[in-house]
Amino acid sequence: MTLSRRGFLAAAAGGTLLRAQEPQGPVFRVKVDMVVHSFQVTDSKNHYINGLKPADFRIFEDGIAQKISTFAEGANTPVAINADGTTTPLLNAKGAVPGMDRPDAFVGTNVFVLFDTSNFMYRGFVYAEDAIADFVRGLDHADSVAVYTFSRNLSRAASLTREHGDAIEGLRNAVAGDDTALYNALLLTLRDAAKVPGRKVVIVFSNGPDNASMIAPDDVRAVAEDEGIPIYVISTSEVNKDPISSGVFRRIAQRTGGKAYWARTWQRQVEAFDDIREDMSNSYTIAYYPAANPNEGFRKITVEIVSDVGKKYRIHSRPGYRPSRSF
Repeated sequence: MTLSRRGFLAAAAGGTLLRAQEPQGPVFRVKVDMVVHSFQVTDSKNHYINGLKPADFRIFEDGIAQKISTFAEGANTPVAINADGTTTPLLNAKGAVPGMDRPDAFVGTNVFVLFDTSNFMYRGFVYAEDAIADFVRGLDHADSVAVYTFSRNLSRAASLTREHGDAIEGLRNAVAGDDTALYNALLLTLRDAAKVPGRKVVIVFSNGPDNASMIAPDDVRAVAEDEGIPIYVISTSEVNKDPISSGVFRRIAQRTGGKAYWARTWQRQVEAFDDIREDMSNSYTIAYYPAANPNEGFRKITVEIVSDVGKKYRIHSRPGYRPSRSF
């Protein structure tokens, strides 16, 4: 039986963990499949740097050099890195990537929008819908999008689709009301996103305070870290009005390679969505099979640019992940 941290938490909560029969207790073995790592490269003025190639990067896990298996920039078709350093497009290489059910599974980004429809959002509900709809319309045609809404419970308003109009239609059917279980909803969204191959991001649009969740925010953050899913948070609250929620949002975004925004007005919300869209379209995505590593805990990922000029650039990404455990 193999459990990710997500499954480990769920099993522990339900009392269903299997225990080894030996008196010394369970024996854990680390199992790591492909690691997908997305990041942005910027200069000193925060301008995106585009056009870099696989040979321009080196990636390390706990200081151990890794061999890049696939590489992509933005919504472009990803390529496989051959042994001689040449590249082969993955679009026509069905089955080249584990879990790839269709030839274009790794083209574009899978975007999960999690929209707070609790009673805290009542006043700005219509404006928030408009900001989300504008964001969805502006996505690249290769991007897939799902729209989930939540108050006390999660509603999958629109399943993951490249038909962006269908996602907007699902969004428009959202209904406001009830308490806020943000972290419960975020965990369920992450579990859905983790099942999808390729690049993905989760965008949380919320007023901030959570008064109904049964799971701690740091546990949700850890699941996102393990799955390699960046979380972007747009809060319609004032940054200093709820310092606890603001601190959690910052920590979740930073630790997963996303960003946090505080946007009370419709214009600020649109600007935040524009910034997220820019991040997505200017991202690099590297995938690799980890080299042997005895570390069963948190593994630090470091991306370096080979060229001298590249040493002046900044790389924005998640700091690492925890491998799954086998019992």
